[in-house]
Amino acid sequence: MKKFSFASTKDIDVIAVGRIAIDLNPNEIHRTLDKVNTFTKYVGGSPANIAVGLARLGKKVGFIGKVSDDAFGRYVTDYFIEKGIDVSHVSKASHGEVLGLTFTEISSPTESQILMYREGVADLQLAPEDVSEEYIKRARFLLISGTALAASPSREACFLAMKYAKKHDTRVIFDIDYRNYTWKSKAEVAVYYSLTGQRSDILMGSREEFELMEKLEQGNDIPDYCLADQYLSHGNQIVIIKHGKKGSLAYSSDRKAYQVGSFSVKLLKSFGGGDAYASAFLYGILEGWQLAPSLEFAAASAARVVSSHSCSDAMSTAEEIKSFIANSQEAGTIAQEIPWDQSITGGKSCR
Repeated sequence: MKKFSFASTKDIDVIAVGRIAIDLNPNEIHRTLDKVNTFTKYVGGSPANIAVGLARLGKKVGFIGKVSDDAFGRYVTDYFIEKGIDVSHVSKASHGEVLGLTFTEISSPTESQILMYREGVADLQLAPEDVSEEYIKRARFLLISGTALAASPSREACFLAMKYAKKHDTRVIFDIDYRNYTWKSKAEVAVYYSLTGQRSDILMGSREEFELMEKLEQGNDIPDYCLADQYLSHGNQIVIIKHGKKGSLAYSSDRKAYQVGSFSVKLLKSFGGGDAYASAFLYGILEGWQLAPSLEFAAASAARVVSSHSCSDAMSTAEEIKSFIANSQEAGTIAQEIPWDQSITGGKSCR
């Protein structure tokens, strides 16, 4: 793939929009939540984790979001400041809204459950008037997370942010990030996800999330490249479809396709890898790398996080990821170009 093009004269690499939350990860692992007594608190939420990952990789990162006006709100904003993330456009909710809480269950190295408390949360109170055109104008990339589209006024704020991004040559990344909490119906999910996917430049999500976006039944035989092709035709330059342990497929606008597998690690948990993957992949794009090494770097970062207890605190430096790759038996073979119509799931023709 030719190098991804973006504005080089801007002073912020990525501005993320959406959810800042708190993860409560169990200290007693390989148990169900009803048997867990103690938890460790971390900053969480997919866009927050990606922002932390990018900052840890040395990129200049900003955030647009809402937090609670209490000790937990101070905890997450102080954490961002400590990591070097600009919080000038993170504001406090004004009507008693709270931070979302995510209780995670590590029932085995390969089986994890997530229990989210998402009623009356601050992040969904982000409004259009909280979105600054001048701030977005300064960024090379704008990251939209799918959970921010689940309710008003947050979804309108996201669409306004994307409008400003398109106006000022800021590339839009859409991380689908589906969570069933808060959404009213799958039809509603499909409407807002597809509208956002048609406005992005980089689109990434799991195969299941793409199926939700297209209102497809599970077990359908639509090949991955057909799903990707639809959104490439709307102007995306890169579409990434993830298949969990089976790896991911990446499709580019110049009709190149790549498959990336996974690195061998001792798994501790099965969540958090996607956020590490996204931040490391975007780092590669910002560095001007080709698609294959960016995907390998992303897979390595994901492997390090799923072998750690936390998500945000486990984000790696570039040197740590490079060292991990250099010492891995899979180095240089994890991401390879494949035929356009090769698919992990689905048949050989588009309907």
